[in-house]
Amino acid sequence: MRTRELGALNVPAIGFGAMVLSPGMYGEVDEAQAERALRSALDAGAVHVDTSDAYGPDGHNERLVGRVIKNRRDEVVLATKFGLTIPEGEAARAFPVGYAYGELRVNAEPRLVRGYAERSLRNLGTDVIDLYYAHYPDPGVPIEETAGAMAELVRDGLVRHLGLSNVTAAQLRAAHAVHPVAAVQNEWSMWRPVDADLLATARELGVGIVAWSPLGGGFLTGAVQELGEGDFRHNAPRFQAGNLAGNNDRYAPIRALAARLGITPAQLALAWLLHQDEHVAAIPGSRTPAHIEENTAAADLTLHPDTLARVNETLAAFEVSGGTLL
Repeated sequence: MRTRELGALNVPAIGFGAMVLSPGMYGEVDEAQAERALRSALDAGAVHVDTSDAYGPDGHNERLVGRVIKNRRDEVVLATKFGLTIPEGEAARAFPVGYAYGELRVNAEPRLVRGYAERSLRNLGTDVIDLYYAHYPDPGVPIEETAGAMAELVRDGLVRHLGLSNVTAAQLRAAHAVHPVAAVQNEWSMWRPVDADLLATARELGVGIVAWSPLGGGFLTGAVQELGEGDFRHNAPRFQAGNLAGNNDRYAPIRALAARLGITPAQLALAWLLHQDEHVAAIPGSRTPAHIEENTAAADLTLHPDTLARVNETLAAFEVSGGTLL
């Protein structure tokens, strides 16, 4: 697979977002299905595996990832995040979001960062994390203070590269001044543009961008007509019944263009994203081996400039109904 540089870290252009493998995210999933999906991702070359201590109860997602990569650790670029699974008795500050629950609770105080990392290392069954992110900026802690504690993890060999997730351009710049940031992870897809200032700052500083939800939570596959019980996306305004139907109508031209190109809507969405910047990598998630192979194949697609222009014109012609997480 083609690769991308995130700072000094080299990763496949298409990685794997493991959040989808924990129960309560996209409906129920059993352990065998989840492990099979992750092995399929590794076999397909999506060896940049992204997880978090907040995905699933009691570190479920990290422990799942740890089991699957145990005998393949050397081939995996292992990324995880911290700050949402807060130790009992510690403060929890509100980070407002656009989903139905309204806020997340964050604590990224420097004194807690090492404990977060050590817990993730135990869950993952490894002695080093390749890419370690602050999951969300803590409204009560300057980002440079959190970055300073993260830098100590690099110094002590627990972490190889630092990342930030869901930050602003100013926050990226402040943290990068303390220690080089390899990657910033923010939502970016056909239906959620990346912040222009953040992209410009990342380019200036030599920081890569990891696009989470590059398929719009599955919407850009063209296959989401309704949500099942227990699906996390019920919290997302864009997936509410009226909005979902309207958005599907609006995206019909994109699906038609993919059909004319002989590729799937998901492949078009991923290939389009990779054409936006040479230092962007995507981490779609799936539970289905065939869909994982389909997604990874998008890394090798080259879109003609006329096709890119047509996509951009189509996307500019309408607004999506409903808000996003941030």
